[in-house]
Amino acid sequence: MKTKLIKILFAVIITLGVLVPVYAKTLSAGVSLTESVPASLMGTWRVASVLKETDSPPNFKKSGVDIWNLSKTGDVISLSNPFTGASASISVSYVNKNTVKFSKEGDYDRQKLTDTVEITLEGDKFNGINHLKLETISDVNNSVISVKTATYVLRGEKISGTSILER
Repeated sequence: MKTKLIKILFAVIITLGVLVPVYAKTLSAGVSLTESVPASLMGTWRVASVLKETDSPPNFKKSGVDIWNLSKTGDVISLSNPFTGASASISVSYVNKNTVKFSKEGDYDRQKLTDTVEITLEGDKFNGINHLKLETISDVNNSVISVKTATYVLRGEKISGTSILER
């Protein structure tokens, strides 16, 4: 009986020894994502977009050019567009060297727009992709009436801000 109890206790200790470091690593990675974003991402970018695919051609333009201002205060990264007047905090979900994946959401007149962007910085330029999801919300019961999606190819060129050479 004692031997069986010792084996069970040993198994529990081994399991905790394996799980606790994994759990701690997961927490620290989530907390430090904004700290891992390359400083060269901050600044003002001219961003060209070309529609790659969509399930709703009338709702998404074929191409566009925008200005993105990216700034960071503490742990919050903000993106604003002086052309449209839109601004939002972004949620960083992935950083690997010069590749960053982030998303932002906006509510517009019973519609919810989710942008998920993945870009790879290359000096004062970036290449990437932008997945858009536009949900129309019922004003009766707040359920989703329809979902429209689009994917854009992005090309960005830095026009002002911290130089990547000044890191």
